[in-house]
Amino acid sequence: MKKTAFAILLAAAGLLSVLPAAAQEMNHGMHAMQTGSATAPQVHGEIRKVDTDTGKITIRHADIPNLGMPPMTMVFRAAAPDLLAKAKVGDQILFTAEKTNGVLTVTSIEAEPVK
Repeated sequence: MKKTAFAILLAAAGLLSVLPAAAQEMNHGMHAMQTGSATAPQVHGEIRKVDTDTGKITIRHADIPNLGMPPMTMVFRAAAPDLLAKAKVGDQILFTAEKTNGVLTVTSIEAEPVK
């Protein structure tokens, strides 16, 4: 009985000595996580529809890496009404998008430079 209790005590002591090291390793990858518009990449798109009344824009877009989205046509909310002021159907654009409060939101739009 004494040998069993001693073995359990040694095992517990060994586990407890490892816990602080394991706790320090947690969430190390979080510092590299992308957040905010500063890290959102510009994405090529074509404007398909602009609805200034609802503040929404439909864009056929290339891959959006920060949202994990493949190329498709989607409706986005505009972060500010002035983003839609000069937007016209058929315009080739570079834009940034983020998920803000669970809503896909365009945070910047600019005309794509002519090559």
